[in-house]
Amino acid sequence: MQGTIIQINVSQGGLPKRPIAQGRIGAIGLEGDAQAHPQIHGGPRKAVLVIAAEVVDELAARGYPVFYGALGENLTMRGLDVRGLRIGDRLRAGGAIIEITQVRVPCGQLDVYGESLKGDLYDARVKAGDSGSPRWGRSGFYTSVVEAGAVATGDIITPVAQHA
Repeated sequence: MQGTIIQINVSQGGLPKRPIAQGRIGAIGLEGDAQAHPQIHGGPRKAVLVIAAEVVDELAARGYPVFYGALGENLTMRGLDVRGLRIGDRLRAGGAIIEITQVRVPCGQLDVYGESLKGDLYDARVKAGDSGSPRWGRSGFYTSVVEAGAVATGDIITPVAQHA
């Protein structure tokens, strides 16, 4: 299982995040990125948010006005099946290694794209940690940084250690 980083996104806080060609993932996240509500987002256990491009593409096809970076993700990836990812999995993203710490809980900031969006991304089963939910991984995963490193558009993102 392997994917590609198709967009790297940062902001000075809030949504959307805007693309950059390359960056560096440091101990507490993508350098140059900030959170509007640091008491909720960011920090060492929510350092980098990864979301599948396939989810964004499907939401856009269904009429949501979303695009890469709109959901607040730092790394938009393609080709890595999020349904197969689990809490504790480690991923190599370019020159960095990140570890999935939790499923992202969609917040009210996403309502700007449609009030029903959160329900299309997340449900009670995901909240309970049930990876069998059809919505598992759709809202993205927060990660901690195990090993800092450079990241660029086009880099590979691939599991290096997975939990059953």
